[in-house]
Amino acid sequence: MAIEKINTLNSLLVEQTTVQSNYLEREVVIDAYLPDGIEHPENLSLLLINDGQDLPHMPFEDILDRLISEEIIEPLVCVGIHCGADRKLEYGTAYSADYNGRGSKAGLYNKFIFDELLPFIRKTYNAPSFKEKSFAGFSLGGLSALDTVWNHASEFTKVGIFSGSLWWRRKAYEDGYNDEQDRLMHLQVRKGAFNPWLKFFIECGALDETDDRNNNGVIDSIDDALDLVIELKAKGYTDEHIRYLELKDGRHDVPTWARAFPSFLKWGWGLRKG
Repeated sequence: MAIEKINTLNSLLVEQTTVQSNYLEREVVIDAYLPDGIEHPENLSLLLINDGQDLPHMPFEDILDRLISEEIIEPLVCVGIHCGADRKLEYGTAYSADYNGRGSKAGLYNKFIFDELLPFIRKTYNAPSFKEKSFAGFSLGGLSALDTVWNHASEFTKVGIFSGSLWWRRKAYEDGYNDEQDRLMHLQVRKGAFNPWLKFFIECGALDETDDRNNNGVIDSIDDALDLVIELKAKGYTDEHIRYLELKDGRHDVPTWARAFPSFLKWGWGLRKG
């Protein structure tokens, strides 16, 4: 195992290494964003981020470094998990693959997270535990993060979903698709339990897409996100648990998610307004 130092900033050290995954049958590249000068990492929170290969293009290290160094958020450890060639199979819902077979390795990806990645992080960074753990992701990676948190609520406190692929469905439109019965994540929430410690940050861009399957004048990504909020509230979650952020000029791209990420970090780990 070789750890490569990528960058050193005012309050942050960035390192890259690989984790050999037997479940995924590949090496998984991870970038660790580590607060500088922290002697007891077990006193910090851990944030896992799917599609970690997108973070340098924000650039995420500058966002995190500024917020920590200016004491806007508490120091936390962030780990960006690079996707592999089978991204559309590894991300998704472990509950079920979609109608086209995508997400068929989501269960294996969950095993990688809990049985390989988290033990690796604890051992490598001498952190037998963390104050709390959260998960975030973009697009399909956001759906994957939500699915993981929802189904392992005892392990997490927060989830960040940026332009999440909440349309993930078990039936194609031409096979009798129905909003209420066939969106896999909404279905899981409806059937699941209320865990009052969980919190949800959901970002959508008004320009995420142009599709409007029900012709109601609202793009599908926003419909799907707002319907998720409705399902969560029906389960018992309130505005104290849910932050919905809609960017009027937001698109399905890294620059939009870079604009939204500081709001997520301040919402989740803020020390003061800023």
